[in-house]
Amino acid sequence: MGLKVVIAPDKFAGTLTAAEAAESMRAGWVAARPDDHVLLTPMADGGEGMTDVVADVVEGAVRHETTVVDGRGVATTAAWLSLPDGRALLECAQACGLSGLAADQRDPRLTTTYGVGQLLAAAREAGAREIVIGLGGSATNDGGAGMATALGHRLLRADGNGVKVGGAFLAGLDRIVVGEPFGVPIVAAADVTNPLLGPEGATAVFGPQKGAEGAVLAELEGALAVLADVAERDLVGGPWRDLVGAGAAGGLGFGLMAFCGATVRGGAEVVAELVGFTEAVIAADVVVTGEGSLDAQSASGKAPRYVLETARANGARVLAVAGRVEARAAQGFDAARDLGPRGMVAAAELVAERTRELAGELGG
Repeated sequence: MGLKVVIAPDKFAGTLTAAEAAESMRAGWVAARPDDHVLLTPMADGGEGMTDVVADVVEGAVRHETTVVDGRGVATTAAWLSLPDGRALLECAQACGLSGLAADQRDPRLTTTYGVGQLLAAAREAGAREIVIGLGGSATNDGGAGMATALGHRLLRADGNGVKVGGAFLAGLDRIVVGEPFGVPIVAAADVTNPLLGPEGATAVFGPQKGAEGAVLAELEGALAVLADVAERDLVGGPWRDLVGAGAAGGLGFGLMAFCGATVRGGAEVVAELVGFTEAVIAADVVVTGEGSLDAQSASGKAPRYVLETARANGARVLAVAGRVEARAAQGFDAARDLGPRGMVAAAELVAERTRELAGELGG
């Protein structure tokens, strides 16, 4: 009797979707061990591609498209899912994603989460009983202020005029006039655990990859501190700035908690429940995971680390295949293989080959 194998990779960014990576891993595994029972549960952690992963796995998921503004305030089309149980699944990256902006368009002083508010409102108006929103991949650093404005909250300067959208303008925030309650429970699926402010906060850790450096980082940090001070004074339920995930998506985690009463959860855990990994791993003998780069960031909220810890808790052996593997990040896996220097050129074939190698070396 063969082993029960669960294959649960995240995407290999820029080369393979999570579903494509899973299919390549299955091909490699069955080539070495054709008698094993192999189940695919492609994973995500709240970042870009989360809705695609769930749409491929959850029967009855329906894709919708809504016109919103992107991080620059330009009209774009954002996709989201309605699930058979009445929940809606969104990605903030559909509305304010970094990958959709050219390098010369990335300026977190100006980019906004306004489109996220429009996306949330669309799902609410469609009748969602709960909204799950992934927080990865944003181009913004506005603490969710743009989202709040789109949902009817008024963020005002001392002269009574509204604060312009964009992270830098929050330095002039004086008070918040609270709008109507959002009215639908929100779960924010975060792929990081950072607080809003400080050396591990949204600006310091993620600002550089969004186009901020030098004095701009200090400017944005100060602006987010003003937002935190005013929001925690004028809104009920705080403080939120030091909560896990408050710094996700340039502080959108903070904004969702403060303005919408959202609950922040680990994105990988949320996706695991949606795609059936949580149930499948209970009976698994072996779990195979992976992503484009198994590195230091993988240890903080990313899907392969969640898969590893969950599989270990259920007594399964855990293997990893990744585009590249850092030695420290590979600790805890029974074995881990990278794709080598040709990894980004022939990813599908090499993922299958590395998985075949690992399966062939597996005893029992």
